[in-house]
Amino acid sequence: MGHSPSVITFVGHSGSGKTTFIEKLVRELTQRGLRVATIKHAHHKVELDTPGKDSWRYKQAGAAMSMLVSGDVLQLIADTGDAREPQQLAQRYMSDADLVLVEGYSLAPGVKIEVLRRECSATPRCQIGDGLIALVTDVAEVHAQLPHFALDDVNGVVEFIMNQAPSPYGRGQG
Repeated sequence: MGHSPSVITFVGHSGSGKTTFIEKLVRELTQRGLRVATIKHAHHKVELDTPGKDSWRYKQAGAAMSMLVSGDVLQLIADTGDAREPQQLAQRYMSDADLVLVEGYSLAPGVKIEVLRRECSATPRCQIGDGLIALVTDVAEVHAQLPHFALDDVNGVVEFIMNQAPSPYGRGQG
């Protein structure tokens, strides 16, 4: 109850490799015993709930949230209400996770790691004042005072994240 998982947002230009990098991080962090959740911000309209289906009908009738459970998976369709920032969403819906990795939300508050790939763009999306704490990049000259990790340095970023964390991940304390 009331547990707030740590939230780290990954930002970067479209095509920079954010999703692929986060996918590798999730795999590595999970192997180390962490419960990892993800949030991805889509700029385009996505139809999450099929018109005419039961959960859609419940939402149309006014339900604040509707959950579809099948076997050992569930899908939750909920109004965001005023909880639109990753921090708020993680606390409300992902409180049993140790860590929430967010993709997108470059304007939201919170700590960020930017994936910056020179062939995509050498101009960062975020500045240090935006919460930027590190870069996964092949552009050495950008934000040189911050930690830089190679584009394939998943383990380096995992160690960095685990050292940043305010909570003792997976160590059974708390």
